[in-house]
Amino acid sequence: MHYLLAILNAHDWTMQYVTNFTADIFSLLNSIIYFHKAVQELQRNHAQVSFASFLYSVIGAVGTFLLAVFLSSANSWKPLFHRYIRMGLSEYAAAISIILFIGMPNIGELATLDKQTLVVQTSFRPSSPERNTFFVEFWKLPVQWIFLSIIPGFIITVLFYFDHEISSIICTLDRYGTKKPGGFAWDIVLLGTTTAICGILGIPPANGLLPQAPLHSESLMHTVRSETLVENLETGEREVKVEEREEVYEQRWSAFLQAGFILMFISPPLQHVLGLTPTSVLAGLFLFMGEQSLAVNPILFRFFHTLTPQSELPPLPKGIGNWWGVHGFTVVQIVATGVIFGITLTVAAPAFPVVIIALVPVRLLVMGRIWGRETLRFVDGWACREGGPEEDEDRRGMREERNQRGVLGAVNEEMGAVEKRRGGDAAV
Repeated sequence: MHYLLAILNAHDWTMQYVTNFTADIFSLLNSIIYFHKAVQELQRNHAQVSFASFLYSVIGAVGTFLLAVFLSSANSWKPLFHRYIRMGLSEYAAAISIILFIGMPNIGELATLDKQTLVVQTSFRPSSPERNTFFVEFWKLPVQWIFLSIIPGFIITVLFYFDHEISSIICTLDRYGTKKPGGFAWDIVLLGTTTAICGILGIPPANGLLPQAPLHSESLMHTVRSETLVENLETGEREVKVEEREEVYEQRWSAFLQAGFILMFISPPLQHVLGLTPTSVLAGLFLFMGEQSLAVNPILFRFFHTLTPQSELPPLPKGIGNWWGVHGFTVVQIVATGVIFGITLTVAAPAFPVVIIALVPVRLLVMGRIWGRETLRFVDGWACREGGPEEDEDRRGMREERNQRGVLGAVNEEMGAVEKRRGGDAAV
């Protein structure tokens, strides 16, 4: 299914209908899931260790999160430290925080606490005691189950496809100023290949999106200085004008090195190092990932607007009467996210990607009847291209109007010619 999506270039004829309404909901859902996973890790920790150790786990999780957030702002510490030191602290904020809080529980009295760490394998064999080999003997499976597997396969394909597409869109926003085009079809081919390999190995399909995440784009942001010689026409003097702008350093090394380090640390003997990591640090990393994703979500800023008196809000564009329409749009997005998150906690969880996909026709067919065109133009737009549904409708209306004018002009010219001929006949 992934290969078919790539071969048929599905990105061009599916994602062109997705607006920021759906993309922002999906991004907010990912943030909430990260926060929820952090709470789940702490709950499991509470059930398996002493209360004193649990309290330190809370401190470790919050400390990992706060230190990572603090270091990620190092670029704004100017003039403290050298520019490259600030850049290193900012780009490796999460890694520094994780390493620090892995080592902290082994210092002083903290070393006497019972702690829960990541579970790692001690032998090269499947974790399930019922299996002796890594490869699933799929040729021995009943034929009817192979065909029935199309249903969960379709759901996983929809999830992975939409997840990857939205993540790629979010990390190539206009403010990042990326120049290299995205390889959507090749990404889906790679994703399908890894999914197939995981199926043959009998392990859950793996989909690591960190190289296609806003956190990765943020870490690659850097300031570019440009100098231009400007001549004052009145005085004739020349001066150097310095401009600074933020750009993303577009390369493949960071994603390649990340994948390489993952391969190293899931292999002996470095896998033993992973076993030293407290689960509280993992919870803190989840909090940081959720915060980084939430910090760039427009829903958050529009939610802040709902809490701000209208007298202190910025002026709206012409055509929008008040903020109530904007607030209503924001509330709908938050409620929709809450409903989808609730579905992920039930037995119907595998079907939640279908619900997200259903938001696309809801936005295009229903919401235009509830909100005004100017309001929708202000809060929403196409996720993968310029403009929005309302601009496209305006352009279609202008084309139809021009066509009608052209038809009417041709009819008028024909009628004028007929009248002219009649006048000539009458004169004769």
